[in-house]
Amino acid sequence: MEKIFVAQLDELAPRMGKEVLIKEQKIAVFRLSDDRVKAIENICPHKQGPLAEGTVSSEYVFCPLHDYKINLNDGQVQEPDEGCVRTYETIVEDDLVYVMV
Repeated sequence: MEKIFVAQLDELAPRMGKEVLIKEQKIAVFRLSDDRVKAIENICPHKQGPLAEGTVSSEYVFCPLHDYKINLNDGQVQEPDEGCVRTYETIVEDDLVYVMV
């Protein structure tokens, strides 16, 4: 696995997503309200919309196109919808945010 720098922590607005492109993969990076950072694939498995534009609540992001929530820890989509998106390990060191790919 490779550690890729994606942002400084203060560049990420709390509870908002930011799309980053790593090796041709669109990844959504989210800063939670407690300053933890989560990263998931930035494509909704159903509507193909950008998850980085969704609303974050606790450890979930709501897809902007159909309001189902997606767990930021394991990528699972809320019932009754199904499926999941890829999740990525994130590392915050000295206020620098990295994604493992």
